[in-house]
Amino acid sequence: MEADLGWSRVEITGAFSVGMGVAALAALPVGRWIDRHGARALMTTGSCLATVLLLAWSRIESLSALYAVWCLMGAALAATLYEPAFAAVVGWFATRGRDKALLTVTLAGALASTVFMPLEAWLVARLGWRGALVALAVTLAVITIPLHALVLRPAPRRAPPAPGAERAESRVPGLTLRASARTAVFWVLLAAFFVANFATNAVTVHLIPYLSDRGYSPTVAAMMIGWMGAMQLPARLLFAPVASRFGHRAVTGVIFLVQALSLAQLALAGELPTLVPMVVMLGAANGMATLARATIVAEIFGPRHYGSISGAVALGANGARAVAPVGAALLMVALGGYARVFWLMAAALVVAGLGVMTSRAGPGAGAEMR
Repeated sequence: MEADLGWSRVEITGAFSVGMGVAALAALPVGRWIDRHGARALMTTGSCLATVLLLAWSRIESLSALYAVWCLMGAALAATLYEPAFAAVVGWFATRGRDKALLTVTLAGALASTVFMPLEAWLVARLGWRGALVALAVTLAVITIPLHALVLRPAPRRAPPAPGAERAESRVPGLTLRASARTAVFWVLLAAFFVANFATNAVTVHLIPYLSDRGYSPTVAAMMIGWMGAMQLPARLLFAPVASRFGHRAVTGVIFLVQALSLAQLALAGELPTLVPMVVMLGAANGMATLARATIVAEIFGPRHYGSISGAVALGANGARAVAPVGAALLMVALGGYARVFWLMAAALVVAGLGVMTSRAGPGAGAEMR
């Protein structure tokens, strides 16, 4: 696109940031819709919209058109990616099977870049970027639209209450979004996942220039990012047994503390062997954090309004993805270097981890709160 249309990389990636911002803002209304109407219609519509937008992207000639496409693409992402999928899973599965079902979803998501990035590179080489987008649109239409429209079913209904019993809704455990927002742990989780996602995306974007300043070659720095991604898959396999043994709240808090330790180690980057533990810990913690965000909301606040509450938490988490690249760069200038930015993020993650492990939610929620 840079060579064909003459736009700068900043202009092109800015459209992606706009899309991430729209996806973050759409997370809450998407969650509310799923709580009330289920996931099938929304995810089917999102897949149709994404298909149309990929075709529109393949035809753009102006920068304003690219930004318009990505504004709408943000809504399509919010309707089709992790948050609606997590909400559908939580509605379908009881506590015992929930972690395994969520693990399956995140494992498939973790493989997406492994499968599609080489495929996309091959398509661009063979068909050009416009032809590659058309091929991806066809793939999306053939696979995701039928799956969402025909396979995804409404969550099973609960048995109606006996005469004189409490109404059915009151028998479903969980707090409403408004009640959750009156608890300390809700705001702790929102802030914690914002900080964690900000740190993860800041490291991904700025690791190469930071390590280059420290004397490493860009190739070594890129390898570090690749290794961090590779560590996510085995870490997710470990999440369910570890969380069932020690509890989701404790494991989530430890994830943030491990991320903090990794960033501190990165700030002290010395010889190459000292970076290996950072890569292992940060990659593993990042992999587990996705599952932790999916499970801890249901464990703490209950499943009844999971979509709304998870969407509110995702508003902060996904918003961090949009602002992290520019935000970290501004912090680097203000603080006088990347190392100080990493120390600041490490300190914030320590506070986040301790806050998750010690804050309480109050009455009316699930047993995990107590």
